[in-house]
Amino acid sequence: MTQQLTHRQISRIVQGITLAMFLGALDQTIVATALPTIGRHFHNLEDLAWVVTAYLLTGTAATPLLGKLSDMYGRRAVMLSAVAIFIVGSIACALAPSMTALILARAFQGFGGGALIALAQTVIADIVSPRERGRYQGYIAAVFALSSVGGPVLGGFLTEHIDWSLIFWINVPLGALALGMTWHMLKLVPFHKREHKLDGIGAVLMMLASVALLLALSSGGARYPWLSPQIAALVAASAVLWALFAWRLARAEEPFLPLNILGNKVVRAATLAGACTMGTLVGMTIFVPLYFEGVMGLSATQSGLALIPMLAAVTAASLAAGQALMRMTHYKRIPIVGNIASIAALAVLAIWPAGLSLLAVLALMSVVGLGFGMVFPVSTVCMQNAVERPQMGIATGAANFFRALFAALVVAILGAIVLGGLGSASGSSVEMLARSASAQDLAFAFRLVFIACAVVVACGLGFIIALDELPLRGPSGPAVEPH
Repeated sequence: MTQQLTHRQISRIVQGITLAMFLGALDQTIVATALPTIGRHFHNLEDLAWVVTAYLLTGTAATPLLGKLSDMYGRRAVMLSAVAIFIVGSIACALAPSMTALILARAFQGFGGGALIALAQTVIADIVSPRERGRYQGYIAAVFALSSVGGPVLGGFLTEHIDWSLIFWINVPLGALALGMTWHMLKLVPFHKREHKLDGIGAVLMMLASVALLLALSSGGARYPWLSPQIAALVAASAVLWALFAWRLARAEEPFLPLNILGNKVVRAATLAGACTMGTLVGMTIFVPLYFEGVMGLSATQSGLALIPMLAAVTAASLAAGQALMRMTHYKRIPIVGNIASIAALAVLAIWPAGLSLLAVLALMSVVGLGFGMVFPVSTVCMQNAVERPQMGIATGAANFFRALFAALVVAILGAIVLGGLGSASGSSVEMLARSASAQDLAFAFRLVFIACAVVVACGLGFIIALDELPLRGPSGPAVEPH
């Protein structure tokens, strides 16, 4: 039980799993700046996008599967296996003799790396009561912020001054350290074994459906026009596979995603609220640097650094919101205020995309980040508070799965908006087109981008408002009444 663990033991467990999660988050960003060098090394620039896409595909698809396995066999066994898979995949990436081998190794690496994030959140849920959990969920936001900024910088430094393979070799000592920190401490994590059956057919259908959809979202408007036969075929295949998955859910003895989780209003509202916020944050992290370059006149390096205030605000607000969860009765007010602040700041950016000073833009981005940070811990804790412990792994894995899927959807939408705002047909490169466009044209395109971001955040606000404010289990703070 959580009462048997001391604060020192909890802190050491959290430190170990946070490092493991940092590995998974870092490898989503560290590769970006090394891609041109990797392409030249293998004399293959056409398939470079797959170095990133392969990792995201398997990482996203495997998250609910490994979450389910952790419910069946315990967090420690699955967490250590995921770290080991990630390390082996990293070595295979560093030693890859060809682009094809690198892409396959990245897919294998992603299978372990993607699960680390959801498993870390699940372990925190195992050892800390929901009311106290927010303070530790803030550390997760800090990991994402650090990896978002530090990944490209570290990747660029290692690639430029040493060798591109170091972006993968660095995972070996970090992974070994994570294994050492969690090997013994995870034995303290309570595990109440209950008989579960893994619906293998349902798991395969869900993974294939998500891979087809992610392929369509990542390739549409980039490799192929949105209305091309290739994208249409992927979307159709995904729709058929999702239909088969839904059919399987209704007939399996123990479905891969339990129906009581899918039908839980709190889980649904909290997951969708977190997905809207995460999708907007990921989309802005990808596209806002182009705004800084083309509209604000910054260099590529300065544009990356200009993201720091927003990401630092996400971290600070997540930590503060997590602390507030321990004391507040009406905790929904935290993300409601945050979403309203984010919408207001995005609205100002949409009204004056080119008429503000750099300092004003950075201040508004910081407000956006503060608002996002106030949503993450509350949405995660509310979701976990609404499910039973034996289903914590699959519920957390599913929530992270839908966040990643929605993030890919938002990125695709924002990319299409930029292309449309610049008057280009699908199939063009967003980055190349944005860098060759005039500041005036780019400002118009990003006016539409900021409007779209505000609309997505507004949808998240609606889900938060609809969220039932259930009592948070735990010793701290006053009792709360459900609404």
